[in-house]
Amino acid sequence: MEKNESLLEGIKKPSDIKKLSDNELQTLAEEIRKVLIETVSETGGHLASNLGVVELTIALHKVFNSPHDKIVWDVGHQVYVHKLLTGRYDRIKTLRQYGGLSGFSSPDESEHDTFFSGHSSTSVSAAYGIAQANKIKGNKNTAIAVIGDGAFTGGMVYEALNNAGRERSRLIVILNDNDMSISKNVGSLAQHLAVIKARPSYFRMKAKTEQMINKIPLFGSRLSDSIFRLKTGLKRLFYKSSTMFEDLGFRYMGPIDGHNIEVLRDALEAAKSANYPILLHIKTTKGKGYNFAELEPSVFHGISKFDIDTGESISSGTSFSNEFGSLLCNFAGNDRRVCAVTAAMSLGTGLDTFEKLFPSRFFDVGIAEEHAITFCSGLAKGGMLPVFAVYSAFLQRAYDQIVHDAALQKLKIVIAIDRSGFVTGDGETHHGLLDVPFLNTIPDITVFSPTLYSEMRNSFVKALYHEPAVTAVRMFKGAEPQLPEDFVPSFEDFDVYGNHDSEIAIVTYGRLFSASAKAKNILNESDISVKIIKLNKIKPIPVKAVENVMNCSYVFFYEEGEKSGGCGEIFNMMLTNADFDGKFCLKAVDDKFVQHATAEILLKEYGFDEESISRYIQEVIS
Repeated sequence: MEKNESLLEGIKKPSDIKKLSDNELQTLAEEIRKVLIETVSETGGHLASNLGVVELTIALHKVFNSPHDKIVWDVGHQVYVHKLLTGRYDRIKTLRQYGGLSGFSSPDESEHDTFFSGHSSTSVSAAYGIAQANKIKGNKNTAIAVIGDGAFTGGMVYEALNNAGRERSRLIVILNDNDMSISKNVGSLAQHLAVIKARPSYFRMKAKTEQMINKIPLFGSRLSDSIFRLKTGLKRLFYKSSTMFEDLGFRYMGPIDGHNIEVLRDALEAAKSANYPILLHIKTTKGKGYNFAELEPSVFHGISKFDIDTGESISSGTSFSNEFGSLLCNFAGNDRRVCAVTAAMSLGTGLDTFEKLFPSRFFDVGIAEEHAITFCSGLAKGGMLPVFAVYSAFLQRAYDQIVHDAALQKLKIVIAIDRSGFVTGDGETHHGLLDVPFLNTIPDITVFSPTLYSEMRNSFVKALYHEPAVTAVRMFKGAEPQLPEDFVPSFEDFDVYGNHDSEIAIVTYGRLFSASAKAKNILNESDISVKIIKLNKIKPIPVKAVENVMNCSYVFFYEEGEKSGGCGEIFNMMLTNADFDGKFCLKAVDDKFVQHATAEILLKEYGFDEESISRYIQEVIS
C-alpha cells in the first residue's frame, strides 16, 4: 500500500479485507461512510440503508469467500458498500449514471453480485435455491441472504422460510433489523422482534460454544440438533413460546450489535460452521454515521443530490407525487369513504400528509403489493373508495390480485400508478414500462394517462366518481412538462392539437405529448403539417380517436413503454380492423430491459425527444 493510499483504495478484491487487523477494519468502516456520503450527495441514491450495513458488509467479506460463497442482498439498495469492497471503488462516482455502476446488485456488473435484485423479499428464496444446488453438487459453500429494511413484511419471505426450514442446508439468513422499512415498520412482525430484543446479551459466548460443537467430528451436527430441540422444548415449557424462526425450523442467533465488527465476525464464523439453516438477527441504525440520515432515515432512504453540510436536497419544486397527495387529501376531506393505501411508500408516493390528516383512513400494509390490492378490494366491498398508491414497477407484483380479486369482481378500486415510463437512476427493476401491457390484458379496467396536473385531477374525479370498476391513473416521476401556450386541455378522453385536416398524425400519451408538440413546431417550420392525437384515456382506447386519423396518410404512434402489448399495437389493430390504408409507424421500447440513466438521456436514446421525432417523421415521409 502506498503511503498516502487509504485502506479503501487498497481493497481490489474481497480477499484483501482478510489481511486487515481489527483496528484497520474500523478505519475502513469510517472511510467507507465518508465515500458513501460524498458519492450519494452528487449522484443521488439510497444512502441511509447503505450507511447501516457498513460493518456487516465488512464482516461478511472477512468471513466468507465471495463469489464461491454466495451473498444475496434483498432489495439490492444496500449494496453500495459491497460494490466498494469487490473491486468497484474506482467507479463509485459513476453510481446510477449512464454507463456507470447500477444502484442495485447486478450479475452483469460483477461476479460478486449473485442475484439481480431491485424488488423486495426475494433473497431467502434465491439463497435457499443456491444452498440446495450446493447440497446436490456436494460442495461446502454457504448461501447467505441479507434481508432487512422492511423486506420481512413481504409474504414471499415466509413462503421461503417455511420451505427452507424443513431442509438441512448451508443457508444463513441475516435479518438486518433497523426498525425501518422505507416508511416506519408496521404490523405484528415489528412487535415480535421487539420482544426478541429483550433477551440477555450472552450472544458471543453462545456463538463460540455453538461453533465448537459443530466442529466435533462425526457427532457435532447431531449433538447440536439435540441441544436445539431440547432448548426449544424447554422454552415452550417454561416460557410458553419460542421464536417464530425456530418454529419454522431455523436456528435463531441474536440479536447482536450490527455495528460491532468483532462480534459480527464471531457470529458469522459460528453460522458458517453449521450444516443447517441459521437466522442471524442483527440490530443496526439506518443512516449510521451521518446525523441527518439518522434523524430522518425515510428521507435519506432514496434521495436526490443533497448538500452534505445541511442535508438539504438540491432539487426542489412540485411533482406529480406531491400534487397527487394534496389532491387525495382534498377528496378525503369531502368524502369519508376515501381511503389511502400504500405498500411501505407513503413518502415516495406523496401520502405523508394524508397519513397525518386522516390516520383512520390511511393504511400502510408493508411491502406487500399483492395483499394491498386484495385489501383494497375488501375495502371496496365494504363501501369505501380505496386508492392504492404504488410505483409502476411494484404494481406488477400484484397482477393476479388485480385480475382475480378486483377486476373479475368489478370492484371499485383506484390504482394511482407513480413512476410510469422511464425512471431516473434506478434502472431495469424500477422503470415503469410494463404496467400498460399487463393492464391491457385485463378486462373491465380503465386507465388514464394525464400529462398535466389539471388533467390528473380530472382523471381522479372520473376514477372515483364516474368509472364503474377498477381504474388506474398513470403518473410519471417529476413535474408536469412544458407545453405550448396555445394548448388548452379539453379533459375529454383525447385531445386533438394542431391542424385537424393534416394527413400526418402523431398519436401519443403522457409525458411524450410535450416532445411531440415541440416536434410538430419543428416540422411546421419545414412546411410539414402535423396534428397530434393526445390520448388521455388509454384503456379502452377511444374509438373516435382512431376515427380521427382514418383519413391520414401517415400515423406515428409514440409510446414510453414496452411495444409488445402496448397501446400502439392495439391502436394499430383498431386501424387495421377499420381498413386503414395509410402507413402506421410505432415507436416504443422493443422487447428489452432498459439500463439505468436519467430519463432525459433515455428519452433521447429511444427517439422520444423532439429532434428525434421530427427527424424520423421527415425520413419516413420523404
